[in-house]
Amino acid sequence: MNGFARRTRRAFLTSVGAAGAIAAAGGAAAAQTTINEILQSPRRGNWDDQFDAAGARTTEVMSRVPILSPLTSGYVEQSIFDYRMIVAQGGWPRVNATQALRVGVQDEAVRQLRRRLIVSGDLPRNAGDSATFDTFLDGAVKRFQVRHGMTADGIVGNYTLAALNVSAPVRLGQLETNLVRLRSMSGYLGDRYVMVNIPAAEVEAVETDRVALRHKAIVGKIDRQTPILSSQIHEVILNPYWTAPKSIIRKDIIPLMREDPTYLTRNKIRLFDQGGNEVPPELVDWSTDEALALRFRQDPGKINAMSSTKINFQNPHAVYMHDTPQQSLFGQFLRFESSGCVRVHNIRELTIWLLESTPGWDRNRIEQVVASGVNTEIPVEVKVPVYFVYISAWSTDDRVVHFRDDIYNRDGVDELQLSSTTL
Repeated sequence: MNGFARRTRRAFLTSVGAAGAIAAAGGAAAAQTTINEILQSPRRGNWDDQFDAAGARTTEVMSRVPILSPLTSGYVEQSIFDYRMIVAQGGWPRVNATQALRVGVQDEAVRQLRRRLIVSGDLPRNAGDSATFDTFLDGAVKRFQVRHGMTADGIVGNYTLAALNVSAPVRLGQLETNLVRLRSMSGYLGDRYVMVNIPAAEVEAVETDRVALRHKAIVGKIDRQTPILSSQIHEVILNPYWTAPKSIIRKDIIPLMREDPTYLTRNKIRLFDQGGNEVPPELVDWSTDEALALRFRQDPGKINAMSSTKINFQNPHAVYMHDTPQQSLFGQFLRFESSGCVRVHNIRELTIWLLESTPGWDRNRIEQVVASGVNTEIPVEVKVPVYFVYISAWSTDDRVVHFRDDIYNRDGVDELQLSSTTL
């Protein structure tokens, strides 16, 4: 572990105490007076407990400036300057709450909360020092939650408390790490391109240096990580067949077949040998790895793993973007559920955007083909660059600093990876 990592480790452990390494998403910014546009945004972890709102969805202040815009690097540089000043002045105080804090609560921890939010710029300095949680503090907590990618419910529960108590030195280190990543992507990316930000589990479709579309996504689990890559989208497949990769056959399907021999039939997955001949599941010895020599192909349909759409681009990892029949997952905090591919919420809009320059493929035609259930491969007339990146901290033009969970532990500080430990 290098010197920075050691320093930030000590700083983090001081900030969260007995809670352990819970830090993931936080940040400081100049006071934000209005929130013009919010939409659901991912957070990792299961925080549906007695402190935080059950089943709630997170929100985020939106900017039309792409994350990979050269402007973003300038905003991050300014945020780093701001954070260095905060660190030099001693950072922000710890909030020692032993109960959920919300409007109406009287507690000494409310005073600590006020001081914490004043330092980070979420609460005006003239907001007073009352121990009563009032509506002004409620607005400040919501602003803090919004720019941390959490549910803007105004309740300081386990998750919000953990984010509040992440130290300023840790956040500064995360900003510095991500500035390097942003600068590495500062070249020409294309007039139109798609960006998948893995820690944020979000997709941006960018056109003429502005975000045209933004989608929630589901990306890879910790043990099946979505790779960083650059490629070009060359094909959209409507009503795709799904061919299971070896990793899923080994880790998931074979164990499932051992428990439930009807699994493949119920899910319309058929087996084929190397000669293209269909093999009945009952002829396979599922107590062995014999099935790994076969091809597992799922027919198109509503229960297909890719549902209506697959978006293809060349890459050595055999990953792609696709639809999913499990739409409810997009409303959950836990958005790191895939085996490496990227599931896209409201993928129909992205498909229409990708095919804008492909003759004959307007919205009506796409809808008709999807409704038909017929497998249809569509070459993209003008290939669209696609970038899978790992940006866990950035700043927007409204001087709001965003942080996301270092889900794959790539920021150089072990403690920045969120855990499900509760306070």
